Amino acid sequence: MKLYNANDIRNVCIAGHGGRGKTTLAEAMLYIAGASDRFGKVADGNTVMDFDAEEKRRHNSVSSAVCPLEWRDRKINLIDTPGLFDFATGVSEGIRAAETVLIVTKSGSGVGVGAEKAYKAATARNMSKYIIVTGCDAENANFYKTVDAFQEAFGTQVCPVVVPYVEGDKVVSYVNFLQNKAFAYKDGKATEVPMPSTDRIEELHAAFTESVATADDELMMKFFDGEEFTHDEIVFGLAKGVLDGTVMPMYACSAYTLEAVDLVLNGITKMAPAPTQFKETAVDADGNEVELECDENGPLAAMCFKTVADPFVGKMTYVKVASGKIDSNTPCYTPRTSANQRMGKLVVPKGGKTEDTAVIAAGDIGVITKLDGIKTGDTICAEKAPLSLKAPEFPAPCLSMAVVVKKKGEEEKVAAGLKKLSHEDPAIRYYTNEETREQILSGLGEQHLDLIVTKLKTKFGVEVDLQIPRVAYRETISKRVEIHGRHKKQSGGHGQFGDVWIRFEPCDELDLVFGEEVVGGSVPKNFFPAVEKGLRESVKRGIVAGYPVVNIKATLYDGSYHPVDSSEMAFKTAASLAFKQLKDTAGPAILEPIGTLKAFVPDDNLGDIMGDVTKRRGRVLGMGPADEPKMQLLEAEVPMAEMGDFSTTLRSVTAGRGYFSLEFARYERAPQDVATKVIAESTMEDDDE
Repeated sequence: MKLYNANDIRNVCIAGHGGRGKTTLAEAMLYIAGASDRFGKVADGNTVMDFDAEEKRRHNSVSSAVCPLEWRDRKINLIDTPGLFDFATGVSEGIRAAETVLIVTKSGSGVGVGAEKAYKAATARNMSKYIIVTGCDAENANFYKTVDAFQEAFGTQVCPVVVPYVEGDKVVSYVNFLQNKAFAYKDGKATEVPMPSTDRIEELHAAFTESVATADDELMMKFFDGEEFTHDEIVFGLAKGVLDGTVMPMYACSAYTLEAVDLVLNGITKMAPAPTQFKETAVDADGNEVELECDENGPLAAMCFKTVADPFVGKMTYVKVASGKIDSNTPCYTPRTSANQRMGKLVVPKGGKTEDTAVIAAGDIGVITKLDGIKTGDTICAEKAPLSLKAPEFPAPCLSMAVVVKKKGEEEKVAAGLKKLSHEDPAIRYYTNEETREQILSGLGEQHLDLIVTKLKTKFGVEVDLQIPRVAYRETISKRVEIHGRHKKQSGGHGQFGDVWIRFEPCDELDLVFGEEVVGGSVPKNFFPAVEKGLRESVKRGIVAGYPVVNIKATLYDGSYHPVDSSEMAFKTAASLAFKQLKDTAGPAILEPIGTLKAFVPDDNLGDIMGDVTKRRGRVLGMGPADEPKMQLLEAEVPMAEMGDFSTTLRSVTAGRGYFSLEFARYERAPQDVATKVIAESTMEDDDE
């Protein structure tokens, strides 16, 4: 593939709801453009874009894939992204690397949640947006239903450019308002046919003309005067509207039969903006914002938007060059580590394959192999002029499970594997909960975690199971008690003697508060630290269930000692013996962690989610309109032990529209039935050990 100037490059992200035909559209575009010698099908597992073994097995995209094509003297870098929400990392990657997003939907469907999210993400980055309605030739397809749904959701932004002409249940031709021509298709080949005329087509043509007019004041004046637009004026108006986001061209096609896909490609080359029409903002070494032109002669700034640990090639770093250019002699420096390393091999990604290239210039996308010091979100730049580009915005993990290694001794292999996988997928979180001594894996949902477990097995040869994590409960006491702890042991030579009276009482401090009120030297001062140490060690072990004890004050107020047999160890043991008696005397209680929940829920689902939160023993604090249209913010306090599957429930009830945050607030006394269950589970674990 020849090298292209940034003005002749189009970076296009294909996004939308799962199962709407995104990968099929990408395959059709690649095949028609000659970038692929076969038309791959998802069901057959032979597509260019879904090349991963897991994607072939699932018949779904699980990560983003990049492949360029050439069409009408333009290079189009296609970035196919997953539609399933569990793999939303791929959408974040594609959105960050592109200037245009194709929001793909099926004819007859409404505005899916995936389409809404793609629209929202693209709008946040001021990207240009197209709507591609595929499957127009399918049985019971209803293109006009989809038009109505999108116009209701996005208003006059929606601009029908290519629409199907249907007789009976069959698409006879596709009408292209841009050219004012109609085309019939056979085996993917277009033949011009007479322009049809129906009331609905005329209605859509009127909407098209109005969208063109709204993009420019002069065109609007001409529109009001009732004058016809020339072809050049139409292209100018649409291109301007696409660039500033006021126009979303809508293209009808059937990717599976290759019908009108060429018109989509034509529309991209004519109206989608080049990288030179956008300016990236970087931050320099002094923290100042710098606006970068997309110029290969400018300062080097390349964003690493994706990394892959390939078992054959090694680490693959996907970059989008915002300014400057990269060749084999370019030093690879990143401000995050302040380190230079040698530039790796440069290649052009073509799905699962690559092609060598000499340079990755401004505006283009490429891959650098074997860059161990670079991770997703890093900026590659010149050491003398360090610049940091804004990193992709990845979704936060919302489902956590405990990792159980099937073979003992492989914990380190699991940790190493998850560390490498988290470099590929920033939505993965992995850490060890020191309190529960569990390894915790967090991700975007059940399918996401399942994929991670599969990759651990296939890539790193370790097998694990996932289970619900233990909750970090706490214990406390309810009563003020005075307890006598005495340790006396006599064996040949010096014996052991420690004798203490300790007053235990509830307090507001989270940690143990230790004090002493000893008078008359009944316990020498040099033994006070030993008593405190014995208590602090006991606090960690708990009273009834093995959880740390909080909100407790212990005051040493009396005792006795032996001038020969007393020692620090003896007084430490005496304090521990006193602490153990709290189980029977001080009214021990279990405290559970309470979290503050902020759930963003569609208006129609607020009642269902509120009911679900209540079933989880949650207390609703308030609700009201969120900053987003048609969304409500529900705030509540909920026991964190009840929230394990809340992300799954929220996604199911809201069809993926809802999202939430949950932050620890405080500990609170657990109900008696919960406390009894916690103590019983702890006893069973002790018996197993």
